[in-house]
Amino acid sequence: MPPENVPELTHFQDGLPRMVDVTDKVPTTRTATAEGWVRLPPEARAALEAGTNPKGDPLTVARLAGLAGSKRTADLVLLCHPVPVTGADVRVSLEEAGVRIEATVRTTAPTGVEMEALTAVTIAALNVYDMLKAASKAIEITGVRLLAKTGGKSGEYRAKV
Repeated sequence: MPPENVPELTHFQDGLPRMVDVTDKVPTTRTATAEGWVRLPPEARAALEAGTNPKGDPLTVARLAGLAGSKRTADLVLLCHPVPVTGADVRVSLEEAGVRIEATVRTTAPTGVEMEALTAVTIAALNVYDMLKAASKAIEITGVRLLAKTGGKSGEYRAKV
């Protein structure tokens, strides 16, 4: 029994890691939206805007990579349950501050898809970096965060702007 005011660890039992059993949880519709940014130094931004990047279009590749990443989350996040991704949208846009990536993932499962949305954003961002690294190694991935979630026992969440 944990000391008073210390929560019981859900992913560790007797000091060992474990996957939480969600067998008896009722599947519900769940969604999660995450965002992240890829900050571009001037030379990388210029290559992207001019369409002179030798590897091709980083934004299209990022969209595809994010979609694929959302479906592979359980392979990358060790104690994450594999969930059926029933829908995913990855939006990638060039903005003044850099490349903004937003991903929304949906499922009908007994556990949420926050990790899938965060993974989609992160994998998309890594692909932007990979596609533009010949133009600059000073590209930064930043600001990856959960924006919103719905469904499940904990209910709705919206990040503060």
